[in-house]
Amino acid sequence: MRHWRILCLLVLSVGWRANGALAIDQSVGYPNRPVRLIVPYPPGASVDFTAREVASKLSQMWGQSVVIDNRSGAGSTLGHGMGAKAPADGYTLLLGTSAGLVVSPALGVKLSYDPLKDFACVGQAVSAPFGLTLHTSVAAKTVKEFIELAKLNPHKYNYGSPGNGTPNHLGGELLKALAGIDIVHVPYKGGGPALTDLLSGQLQLMFAGLPQTLPHVKGGRLKMLAVGHPTRTRAAPDYPTVAETVPGFNNSTWYGLLAPAGTPFDIVHKINRDLNRAVSSEDFEARVLAQGIEPSGSTEQAMHEKIRTETLRWRKVMQAAGIAAESAL
Repeated sequence: MRHWRILCLLVLSVGWRANGALAIDQSVGYPNRPVRLIVPYPPGASVDFTAREVASKLSQMWGQSVVIDNRSGAGSTLGHGMGAKAPADGYTLLLGTSAGLVVSPALGVKLSYDPLKDFACVGQAVSAPFGLTLHTSVAAKTVKEFIELAKLNPHKYNYGSPGNGTPNHLGGELLKALAGIDIVHVPYKGGGPALTDLLSGQLQLMFAGLPQTLPHVKGGRLKMLAVGHPTRTRAAPDYPTVAETVPGFNNSTWYGLLAPAGTPFDIVHKINRDLNRAVSSEDFEARVLAQGIEPSGSTEQAMHEKIRTETLRWRKVMQAAGIAAESAL
């Protein structure tokens, strides 16, 4: 009997040690080498700017380089796919965007990744609101006045976007549906040509990113009526939201950090804490707000839920507007 008791104690002792080993925080000592941050857009855009600001702050905190790896292509889905397939060790992260995580899946684009299954969400970093921006020839000073003009003149006003199925396009379709107006979509191959035609008066309006349009608004070449963000933004504090006139309107893109699925939770949670510290720091806020970008931050779970609910919301808008993956090519 004594031998059995000794044997049982030995087994329990081994079990306790094994459980203790499993309970060790895997983020201790992380990172001990450079971290790669995949950016699914080319250098120079607001996504790239945000990535470099985030990377700079995390590098300072960690004492390790966070190296930007721009992997643009296929409407940002190329870089997202690379991020999903990277080793799940915390040393490859992705600055994901709502375009690659929400819009493309809602559109039904064939993807090499599942946004909800192939990533461990770390947290949102920023929002990049779109502004309802008009050419100065349009006789409207408020969202209400523009809606009234559009109802009196169906098919008269053309709005541009960087292409079918882009967040800018969806903003116009959402406004049409919620406000009951009929404005005409003109797709372009990129935001630059669309903005050029808006400046020249070939287009009458556009849901455009604040970094691209605010300089022209301040210069008197365009006018912005409101922001598409659901709440007023510090990036453009003088402007109301479209939702104040059209309840339920929300057209704002966002960027956040993700890791490949299977990345240890302790590491993901550490990055989340450090990301939230970074985006709430005074110098980070000042730099991104100056570019028309709103610093945010979130929990891991909140970002995962945002991907899920936003995909459902935009899928309904696309179905109502008859937007399919084929039309977005």
